[in-house]
Amino acid sequence: VPTFISTLAFFLVLRGAAGQITHGFSIMSFPPGFAALGSGHIWMIPVPAIIFLAVFLVMQLVMGYTTFGRAIYAVGGNAEAARLSGIPVGWVKVGVMVIVAVLAALAGLMQASQISSGNPKAAVDGWELDVIASVIIGGTSLMGGSGRIWGTFIGILFLGVLLNGMTLMDVGDYWQMIVRGGLILLAVLLNAALSKRR
Repeated sequence: VPTFISTLAFFLVLRGAAGQITHGFSIMSFPPGFAALGSGHIWMIPVPAIIFLAVFLVMQLVMGYTTFGRAIYAVGGNAEAARLSGIPVGWVKVGVMVIVAVLAALAGLMQASQISSGNPKAAVDGWELDVIASVIIGGTSLMGGSGRIWGTFIGILFLGVLLNGMTLMDVGDYWQMIVRGGLILLAVLLNAALSKRR
């Protein structure tokens, strides 16, 4: 099963399980100081911005300067060739999934901290498409094996500025969805065209 599909499927399963456990009600009681994770400041810099930059720098180092980072590119490009080269493909995939899970949990904690509420139904609606769009706009191939952390960083900034600009210009939610979908489609088409030329 393609990892991309199994991840989306499991996302729906876990989201449904979270809703079933909470019966659709928000979790509201958090310990004192929890709000600082999503709304606090250190030397006038928001804590989420510090966490974002720290994660970005760590992942830049991992992907650019470690054996594990090179193995991720190799497995993404051609898993069979990577296996024949002696790379433990299964362990690399598990390692990537663990990293993604930890970062997703951290993002969920920051979101709950910002709104002082935990609700699996309302908090992340549509975010998975924004993440996919940011990564594709940043130049990462859906087929795997190519892409840079810097590109994803630029994709996040571009999409964030675009969506924020549309909100400030009072563009309706439906038009914003149309623009998001169009961006994803355009980025995938450009990505496919560039891959063919290579």
